[in-house]
Amino acid sequence: MKHPFLIGITGGSGSGKTTFIRQLRDGLDHNQVSYLSMDDYYLPREQQKVDSQGVFNFDRPRSIYRNEFVRDLGKLCAGETVTRQEYVFNNELAEPKELVIRPAPVIIVEGLFVFHYKELRKMLDLRIFLHAKDNLKVIRRIKRDQIERNYPLDDVLYRYEHHVLPAYEKYVEPYMGKADVIVNNNTDFNMGLQVVRAFVETKI
Repeated sequence: MKHPFLIGITGGSGSGKTTFIRQLRDGLDHNQVSYLSMDDYYLPREQQKVDSQGVFNFDRPRSIYRNEFVRDLGKLCAGETVTRQEYVFNNELAEPKELVIRPAPVIIVEGLFVFHYKELRKMLDLRIFLHAKDNLKVIRRIKRDQIERNYPLDDVLYRYEHHVLPAYEKYVEPYMGKADVIVNNNTDFNMGLQVVRAFVETKI
């Protein structure tokens, strides 16, 4: 089996990673493009670090089952199917689903720390960074967390100021210079999406 082409996508919370990937895959054959999200590899809430105010901090490299994520990516590269339970512990309203991730000629790997984890960064063939202004990211974060996770506004703002933004500045933004493609999403990412999709089509 030919080794798959690995695409790593990162960016700050609210930069549009999930929407970008969904729209990218919508225009492609899902049998040809697989997707592995770091969001499904968070440690359980009780194993997350608690800050001085008693708030769980999910925005740390150690908040992820790092070895399991890299292991499962290796399985996909070896032609094996990966099954994993969807992570919903941060959303009391959601019911977890069993995810089945199948090998494919192109594998998209997404998450906050895909460039920060050195062994993972070295595996990637193409590195894409979604960029947006901080004020836009926090607005998008507020909308998402209030609608999808039922978080109160004060909680969203506290987490952004004390967890999300510091983590972005320390573990995500420094790797922007290592990206092969930077997609600007201050207004929309349509042009960047078209360019990436056209490139991916050459790999499937």
